[in-house]
Amino acid sequence: MAQKTTFAMVLTAPGVLEPRDIPLPQITDDRALLRIEACGICGTDCEQFKSGLGLPMPHIPGHEPLGVIEAIGDAAALRWGVDVGDRVAVETLLSCHICKRCLSGEYHLCANRQIYSTIPLAEGHGLWGAYANHMVLDSRSILHRMDKSIPAQIAVMYNPLGAGFRWAVELSQTKFGDSILIQGPGQRGLAAVIAAKSVGAKTIIVSGLAADQNKLNLAKEFGATDVIDVENENLRERIREITGGEGVNTVLDVSPGLDGPVNDAITAARVGGTVVLAGVKGFKPMARFVSDKIVFKELRVLGAFGVTSSGYAKAIDLIHGGTVPLEKMHTHDFTVADAALAIRTLGREIPGEESIHSCLIPEH
Repeated sequence: MAQKTTFAMVLTAPGVLEPRDIPLPQITDDRALLRIEACGICGTDCEQFKSGLGLPMPHIPGHEPLGVIEAIGDAAALRWGVDVGDRVAVETLLSCHICKRCLSGEYHLCANRQIYSTIPLAEGHGLWGAYANHMVLDSRSILHRMDKSIPAQIAVMYNPLGAGFRWAVELSQTKFGDSILIQGPGQRGLAAVIAAKSVGAKTIIVSGLAADQNKLNLAKEFGATDVIDVENENLRERIREITGGEGVNTVLDVSPGLDGPVNDAITAARVGGTVVLAGVKGFKPMARFVSDKIVFKELRVLGAFGVTSSGYAKAIDLIHGGTVPLEKMHTHDFTVADAALAIRTLGREIPGEESIHSCLIPEH
């Protein structure tokens, strides 16, 4: 007898994830059913779980899906170039692909966009997130084929690595011989190290807290030339020392919550340099912000929202190449039913546990 439902963890209120069996829909000509192999967990998951991010509830979280096509309509198979049994990485954003922004190449800024993991259960089939055994791939999806021989825990890193390439290389235009400061040694900060090293950045500096020492050590293994413990070292003095007083070509801030790193970034950047802001600060106003520093240093200050196809493609090529020991970044596997524990572990709420990259692995 054909399976009628799939298991999912549903966010029903801030801090509340409930197990549910969700009916599987009939797959129409322009859609596909994905059997989830792994779903990555990141800082956004922590914020979504704790605050709800103002999203309509209930909904199924999970915006980093990796899986295998279990059923697919003919039109969808033709459009995506995939079929039943193929492994795919799924882009987070669902854009309309016909508005002015989409047609100009800025599909991630589509005014009509939706985002996997944020769409309410009441909309259509409801299977819009990857905290589940299955999810439905909408006709607007963008997919990337991936080698099935790569362990799911490594293959699912396409998402943070894609962010590393877009934020630390593409937006900042980092090139051979450049210098970059990466503020925050979490999975996306480490991914930025890997990306910057891949294009030949000469000086790669990573800053973090005293509690981040293991992550800072890993940053050096991945190619960082210098690391800075901002609680026990003076960040500004260390940047001057490392760069001979010049400052860095680029600062990428991926640190969450605190606004201090933004001021540090403006100070650390060289004259004519670039600051890329990707760490979300909870919409708090900036303290001690002096815009004249941007003016007199003629800095480019860029916001970074999400990842686009070129970043994902570079990340998948790197994963397929197998030259970087990405397994050193992966620390935890959890079942889908343990999604709340995964989030608390990443958020340093579980004594003795330090999570860098973790993912949910469904029990099919």
